[in-house]
Amino acid sequence: MSHLEIWISIIGMTLVTVVTRALFLMAGEHVTVPDRIQRALRYAPAAALAAIILPEFLSFEGHFSFSPTNDKLMAGIAATACYLLTKRMVGMIVVGMGVYTALRLLG
Repeated sequence: MSHLEIWISIIGMTLVTVVTRALFLMAGEHVTVPDRIQRALRYAPAAALAAIILPEFLSFEGHFSFSPTNDKLMAGIAATACYLLTKRMVGMIVVGMGVYTALRLLG
């Protein structure tokens, strides 16, 4: 790529980012978001987190794996079970990392 193409790409990505993130701020009170959409947006952070973490849990040696030999998946299941039983985030992290470390050392 030439220097001009790089700068055009940077400026274009900046404009797209600013417009999409600041659209509601720029519009002010002229635009009202329906209640249905506001309720749906409450789930966006959880959906984004799942979209980032789930592929990592399910990948093993370069492909998707649901087998018990997948250490990350087993640690994720243990951490999820711990959270569902105790509702403690720190406990979930400790259990997940403990199970993952133990499986890595034993395997």
